[in-house]
Amino acid sequence: MFADFFTLRWRNSANSCLLNDVSHISGVRQAQKQQSRRALMDAGLRLLEHQNLSSLGMREVTREAGMSPAGFYRHFRDLAELGVALVEESLASLHAMIRSALAEQGDAEARIDRTVEVIAGHVRDHRAHVRFLARERHGGVQPVREAIAAELRRFAEEVAGALGAQPVSEGWSPEDVRMLAELYVDHMVSTAAAFLDAGSEGSDESESERRIARTARTQLRLIGVGRVHWLDS
Repeated sequence: MFADFFTLRWRNSANSCLLNDVSHISGVRQAQKQQSRRALMDAGLRLLEHQNLSSLGMREVTREAGMSPAGFYRHFRDLAELGVALVEESLASLHAMIRSALAEQGDAEARIDRTVEVIAGHVRDHRAHVRFLARERHGGVQPVREAIAAELRRFAEEVAGALGAQPVSEGWSPEDVRMLAELYVDHMVSTAAAFLDAGSEGSDESESERRIARTARTQLRLIGVGRVHWLDS
C-alpha cells in the first residue's frame, strides 16, 4: 500500500516536471517565433524607406533580417501578407494619434493647435510607419491598399461617433456626420504625410514644419467654421 502511494506520488511529480518542461520549451519556441516575425517586419520597414512594396523582393527581406528564405514562409505566405501585418501595426499607432486628437479639451483654437502638435509628434515617433502608409495607401499591392482603406473607414466610424455626440452636430444627418469624420481623418493622414516630407528636406526642416503646421491649423479652422454653419441654409 505504502509502495503504491509513493509510486503514485513519484509519477505525479514526474508528470508535473514533464509538463513544466514542455511548457517552458513551448514558451521559448513561441518567443523565438515572435522574434523572427519581428525581425522580418523590421527588415521590411527599413527596406521600404526607399521603395514600394510592389518592388520589394522576399529574398531582400530575409537577407536584411538575417534569415534564410525558407524562414519567411513560417510567418507569411507572401509579401502582401507581410504588408498587411505592417498596415495593422502602423495603423495601431495612427489610431492612438486620432484618439489623442479627439480627446483634446479647451476652446476651438487650443484644440486645433494641440491637434496639429499631436500629428507632428506622431510623425517624429513613428516615421517609418507613416512613410509606409503614405506610400502604400495608393500603391500597387491590392491587399495592402484595401487593408489601409478598411482601417481608415473604421477610424472614420469612430470619429463620427465622437463628433455626432457633440452639441454642434445636433440636427445633422448620420451621412453628413460621417462625411465630416472622413474629412477629419483624411486631413490628419495628409498632414502627417506632409510632416514626413518636411522631415526629409534637410536644413529647411524647421521652417517647412512651421509652414505645414500653419496650413494645417488654417484648414482645421475652415472645417470648423463650415461645421458651425452647415445647417444655416
